[in-house]
Amino acid sequence: MDLRTVLSVTVVAIALYSGWHRFELRAVHPADGVLAPEEPRQSEARDTTEVRLGKWRLTPRADYDITARILSRADYRFDALADLIPEDLALGWGPMSDNQLLAHFDIEQSARFYSWRPHGTLPLARETVISHSANTHLIPADERIRSQLARLRVGEVVHLGGQLIDARRDDGAWIRTSLTRADAGAGACEVLLVRSIDVE
Repeated sequence: MDLRTVLSVTVVAIALYSGWHRFELRAVHPADGVLAPEEPRQSEARDTTEVRLGKWRLTPRADYDITARILSRADYRFDALADLIPEDLALGWGPMSDNQLLAHFDIEQSARFYSWRPHGTLPLARETVISHSANTHLIPADERIRSQLARLRVGEVVHLGGQLIDARRDDGAWIRTSLTRADAGAGACEVLLVRSIDVE
């Protein structure tokens, strides 16, 4: 084959793969109602042993268990954290897991942040939106978890268990987890080492 044919075949193959990947990750449309009524459970870390993942040293800060609806997802391959955190999920629970309330919002993720914008009048207190949704940086504990996380779809209710961690890379780069659901803005994201995952 000449170079032009090779390039054409490559472009078509990439387009087909991209289309299939988008189809596999298409959003699901669950029934109305509060789908994830429970608050996340956070407790003192039972094991504070430092974990080594590649160039990163992870320090457990708390044990964490959450069941939430996936409001949005963002995959990262090339930013400074991608080798540790390949994906972020914007998660909602309580009122922020209900279709009827979520219909009043536009939800986006970009540059490791999650943002929401009401279409009109805010349908509930701003503090309630903040305390019932969060951008969560997900660190897969192993390849099985990595594969499961990669298949999650917007609209699904997912149960994640693991540890909230701070992390430092060998070159000095670092990231710290939030330890409260009441914060917003920079530093408000949970950094979760995922050790278990179930889709409901």
